[in-house]
Amino acid sequence: MPTSKGFFETTLSQSRIVTTIEAGDWPERFFDPLIDHWASERGEQVVVTDRFGSITWSEFAVQVDEVSRGLLELGVRPGVVVQVQLPNWHHFLVTVAAVERIGGVINPVAPIFRTNEVLVMSELARPAVVVTANEFRGFELGAMHADLRERCPWVKEIVTIGDSPIADALSWEDLLEQGRFSSYDRAAVDLLRPGTHDVCEVMFTSGTTGQPKGVMHTQNTLNAAVDLWVEAVCEGVSSPIGADIGPGYTFHMASTLAHQTGYLYGIRAPLTLGGHVVLQDIWDPKEFVDLIERHKIQISMGATPFLADVLAVDQVKDRDLLSWKRFVCAGAAVPESVLEQADATLPCVVLPGWGMTECALLTVGRPSDSLTLRLTDGCPLPGNEVRVIDDGESVVGSEGDLQCRGSELFVGYVQGRALSEASWQGTWFDTGDRAVMNDDGYIRITGRSKDIVIRGGENVPVKEIEDILLRHPLVSGVAIVGKPDERLGEIGCVFVLPSTDSPTLANLTEFLQTHGVTPQFWPEELVLVEDFPMTPSGKVQKYKLRQRFLDG
Repeated sequence: MPTSKGFFETTLSQSRIVTTIEAGDWPERFFDPLIDHWASERGEQVVVTDRFGSITWSEFAVQVDEVSRGLLELGVRPGVVVQVQLPNWHHFLVTVAAVERIGGVINPVAPIFRTNEVLVMSELARPAVVVTANEFRGFELGAMHADLRERCPWVKEIVTIGDSPIADALSWEDLLEQGRFSSYDRAAVDLLRPGTHDVCEVMFTSGTTGQPKGVMHTQNTLNAAVDLWVEAVCEGVSSPIGADIGPGYTFHMASTLAHQTGYLYGIRAPLTLGGHVVLQDIWDPKEFVDLIERHKIQISMGATPFLADVLAVDQVKDRDLLSWKRFVCAGAAVPESVLEQADATLPCVVLPGWGMTECALLTVGRPSDSLTLRLTDGCPLPGNEVRVIDDGESVVGSEGDLQCRGSELFVGYVQGRALSEASWQGTWFDTGDRAVMNDDGYIRITGRSKDIVIRGGENVPVKEIEDILLRHPLVSGVAIVGKPDERLGEIGCVFVLPSTDSPTLANLTEFLQTHGVTPQFWPEELVLVEDFPMTPSGKVQKYKLRQRFLDG
């Protein structure tokens, strides 16, 4: 039985549509037809390699067809949300392509998230179908979703992947079989394709209020992000299959496919270009080096700690890594010493970048850039702009608020127009980041006005964690700040004003665990204080906490 279509209140205006299309900045194409094209052109070539092995373009196309029709049998229609909480497995790519084929809306959720976060996301996105793993890294995701189903009546079906399927859920094989014997033919499926301006993705990002923001994108915004990234990053990289057939680059992705980095550059980019993507569901730098040798990986992208990890692999300089041409590093600045070591040790060009879920990777370095320029966070991709504002004026050479606009920008938050419009100043999106721009238009991120900690590229929702810790009987006051960390960029340091006895860090993390908080969000250091530095309005001056305890 068909599930009711979701209503998405976007900020996408006719003026923006006309202006962007006339400028040639939106490609006005669909993602799905490329699957059939590359299956025809490269049928026996491998498209994805993961822990389960490799599958070819022909095999991939068959699975996309079966899953799309299987989802139709489950009631998915244009505008209906399908939530995917999977590790970096090929099933993720198949599901994305299948959902887009029938006009559904994909809602990727990282596998690290637990009950507390997933419940909020589900309440906002209202998925009709959830596709997840039975178990990953010792945690039973399938059982969690089964428990959540009682509080999420809009979830009609759960599809699980792995051994020991849970009760009242379909297995991946069940879904394939439903599609295989479906009464819906391909002509019927093609009639469901939505427009290029319709919402096709809802992805959540950590907000500053304790509630994640549901970022909405369309075919045009996502395709623009992929095309511009490929044009900038892959300049000078040779096709392994011959330019007459298509780029067909060999990609690698270890960042979760449920973040915009993984989703765009680990799913959409390889599938758009007829390429091959090698996936790691658990980051292991030694395994990555082995994978480069085995599969001749050319392009990878990840958080800054990944680069330092690779450089620490024994005798990495002596390995056969000549195929590796590009590594895009985002999420935190690359230390000069690390970049210099990478240039001296690795065959790839390390390119910096800055982006958000709302705008994908919007600034990036170029392969021809000097070391000095690659120590920035890059310059805008064509069709996009950034500016730094101080006291309402654009400034160069001094710090201010970073704003951006262009073809890659999202079309609103799922929470509605009011929240979306509050983030804009006219046509400019207020990123919440602080930056300095140089005379060449390159930016350097200097800090954040947003109250978050970025741990290994993962945004930690500070206020949400603080609110939970305030319920602990030994906590009278709490403030979490980011402490610089050589590998992860930042870790969470929690400052606690005890109520009676002093809590230990173990007391606090156990409390967070009982409240279903993702372990990666737990603070890793504890400082007990007798009072907090406060503003006249009663807000904790966190910058003073950083200066007082962390900077020295």
